[in-house]
Amino acid sequence: MKGDACPRLGRTLLSAFIVVAALTVLPAVANSAPTLTVVRGAPAVSATFAAATAGEGILDVTVSAPGVSWGTVGSESAVVSLSVDGRYQSDIVVMSSTPTPRSVSLGSLSSGTHTLSAIFATDRSPAGAQSATLDVTAVRVVGTTDPNYVPLAHAPILYGRELSKKIPFANAITDTPLLAWHEATAAPTPGDTVLEYSVVWSNEDGGTAPPALMARWGRTTDIEWIYRVEVDANGLTVPGSAVFQGANHATKSFGGNLEGDHPILETCTANNNVCDTKVNDPMRFALDAEQTRAPARSRESLMDANAWTYWAMAQEMIREGQVESPSDPATSALGDQRTYLYVEFKKQTQGPNAGNSWVGVAIGVRLTGDPGQLYRSDHLTSGWAIQRDLPAATTIELPTGTTAADVASIEAIRTTSGSKDNGVAVSVTAIDRGFFLDAGYLPQASFVEWNGSANLTPASPTAVLWP
Repeated sequence: MKGDACPRLGRTLLSAFIVVAALTVLPAVANSAPTLTVVRGAPAVSATFAAATAGEGILDVTVSAPGVSWGTVGSESAVVSLSVDGRYQSDIVVMSSTPTPRSVSLGSLSSGTHTLSAIFATDRSPAGAQSATLDVTAVRVVGTTDPNYVPLAHAPILYGRELSKKIPFANAITDTPLLAWHEATAAPTPGDTVLEYSVVWSNEDGGTAPPALMARWGRTTDIEWIYRVEVDANGLTVPGSAVFQGANHATKSFGGNLEGDHPILETCTANNNVCDTKVNDPMRFALDAEQTRAPARSRESLMDANAWTYWAMAQEMIREGQVESPSDPATSALGDQRTYLYVEFKKQTQGPNAGNSWVGVAIGVRLTGDPGQLYRSDHLTSGWAIQRDLPAATTIELPTGTTAADVASIEAIRTTSGSKDNGVAVSVTAIDRGFFLDAGYLPQASFVEWNGSANLTPASPTAVLWP
């Protein structure tokens, strides 16, 4: 299968309160959504649209670029820069020749007619890219009285990462922001709401190595919260409440610039922490943050809802030479990501579990042809089990060619990290999904679901969960 085999796949919209603006395009395409094709060295192309109400604009678009694949050196992407009424709004890193759905914030819009412009960003596109096509699905406006307006109005604008002058526009070829979402929770002050915004990057060049990412997080993308703010009942920022995730994962007070209520941040470290003080890289990502996480699901469920992100994840690993060949589940090296079972599960530790010695859970798989062999998510590597008690994703590397029909059982294994066992028990209560990637690196349908209670103790450290 070619590296750019990323099939057209719609994105699940998790927000149901969107007010759709009337879409009016240039006369040449008056009765259909426009197709905007941008070419290296050519002027910008434009289309007009009419916003029926003032609010936050969102562009839904399907993008493709001939000869481009995120897995190919020199042709990793075509970068398209978007402007609204002459105001530079966002870049889109087009990663494949196959149409892929994307969604971009257009910022604050007044009611009336607006002009959307797109240009091929020659300065930041790899040499192998020559053009890109944007098929506009819809231009939508979330009105100021809509319940989802406030979360969109406070969504961050993220500038790109430039850690070295030798690699300008780094996010055109590595660790690019793929998607964003928000989560809204009640604040301690009655009537106030805490809004938190997270981003999925295609990988992290610094920080956790890919094999450990697969074991501990169930993917080689990087997912981080980047901005959090408390708003009052009128949607106004509570003074002093805005924070961001800075270097070394430190929570820092936000003191940077705003566009309306949109904070300006920049990816400033090799492991995708952000800063609010300066902008070194002109690449700009106004990601649509309307999606949110379903209750009691892992952050990786946002990738599940945007299946193309798994393809992008895998292509970056292939291009960077991170994948062991041939794949071998007996080693801890990163294998072909299509050979892993992707599992999400829930657990609860029954006591204190911090410090240098802690208890975690690994997930094990036995296959019908060889039930004596146990394949483990942690590869028997200390520190690779799951310590956190949030809904957690992990992966289990299996022999090439393994299918759902080959999986005989899935079990939980209590593990220790550190010099001693702290003695705490762990209760595993659910498996929410289990799937393989298909030949094109997209998630297949989940074939695993389990709910119950398996209590793991020092005396009884394992339990079969499924079937």
